[in-house]
Amino acid sequence: MNSLLTTDVAAGLSGPDWLRSRRIDASARFLATPMPTSDEEVWRYGRIDELAFDDFLPLVGFADAPSDEISTATAGAIPAGARAMLDSVPQRAGALITYNGRIIHSEIQPEWVTRGVGFGALTDVDGAVGLGSVADGAFDFFGLANDAFATDPVALIVPRGVVVDAPFLVIDWVDLEGSMTFPRLLVRVGEDAEVTVFEHHGGDNVRALSVPITELDVEQAGRLRYLNVQERGRQTWQIASQLSRVAQDGTILAAQVALGGAYARTRADCRLAGRGASGDLLAIYFGEFDQTLDFRTFQDHLAPDTTSRLLFKGAVGGESRSIYTGLIKVRPQAHGTNAFQTNRTIKLSERAWAESVPNLEIENNDVHCSHASTVGPIDEDQRFYLESRGVPPQVAEQLVVAGFYDEVLAQLPVAEVVAPLRERIVERLERRDRVEVTA
Repeated sequence: MNSLLTTDVAAGLSGPDWLRSRRIDASARFLATPMPTSDEEVWRYGRIDELAFDDFLPLVGFADAPSDEISTATAGAIPAGARAMLDSVPQRAGALITYNGRIIHSEIQPEWVTRGVGFGALTDVDGAVGLGSVADGAFDFFGLANDAFATDPVALIVPRGVVVDAPFLVIDWVDLEGSMTFPRLLVRVGEDAEVTVFEHHGGDNVRALSVPITELDVEQAGRLRYLNVQERGRQTWQIASQLSRVAQDGTILAAQVALGGAYARTRADCRLAGRGASGDLLAIYFGEFDQTLDFRTFQDHLAPDTTSRLLFKGAVGGESRSIYTGLIKVRPQAHGTNAFQTNRTIKLSERAWAESVPNLEIENNDVHCSHASTVGPIDEDQRFYLESRGVPPQVAEQLVVAGFYDEVLAQLPVAEVVAPLRERIVERLERRDRVEVTA
């Protein structure tokens, strides 16, 4: 166990009494919980056994920081990469940047303050109590660590009936070698309210560990569109949880894009808790070199007449790996459920590897449920069609793969990021072609 993660450190973090009590309780449970291993089903196929958790320096308890390097790396100007991401969404309702675990920038348009929207550090936002109300049932070793040691949790609270017509942007940037951070974001959408949230996880090419939790809570008839883009550095490990709860007649679209990290894992839970609730889970991913991109999803239908649709599409090249395991669970009382789950992965290299394991657990017979999974090379018919019309083989492959992603890209809730993401996909394809030629 990391010697810097103690109950005294958790108790010393700033915040109100309720948050301090929560941290103390979580730290005690964390210290009593062993790290998971690949013998556990939810960690099967992954690389958790390779994680040297104790080797990372937690960026908590700055009063006792062992090095001035920590305070230097969490202060001052916005990092260039975070600034570029901020500038990419000029029409925004608000924005916040955390840098190596600390909030360094926060803004919100006055109109939304006037209308009662709260956005910023959780301890400064009215109505931001209830941290963990969505996530508590999903907490494991890493969730407890985040609950105990998240230094600057962030909250976005949209009150009843408010429709926000521009996205809120939350950027988390990591560039401190050997660091461990615990980003935390709580989004609560009030009754008949509507908002779009864009969360970006980025950083430099440093050896680091990030353990983020994002809680998405949608009240009755609320509407939330959420996008996470993960572009951590190539040496960084990330173990993330994206946890949502949707009340009666509420809707959520939760999308993620995974491009970065050495090992990047996301657990995505969608709990449909009220009658008529619906949730769409989307993802695109592209692994290269020796990356591992790991996804675990849970579509949990607790109430009648609920709908969930999952579509995850990705590609793996070089010696990279992707893992997808998903579960649709229909509870006994959830009659009228419609639930669909699709995962498709293209292998761009003989050395690449992909695992796809969809599952159904159905406890009611009045349902429509399906799952589909494919792993394979580029469609030969599509490639032949393009080549027969004079398109060079490498260009044909690029066109097929780019087109493969379009189904998901077209549904991403933040239009400004679609074109840059297409460019990143093309860059990876071109980089793969250059590597294969030189090899």
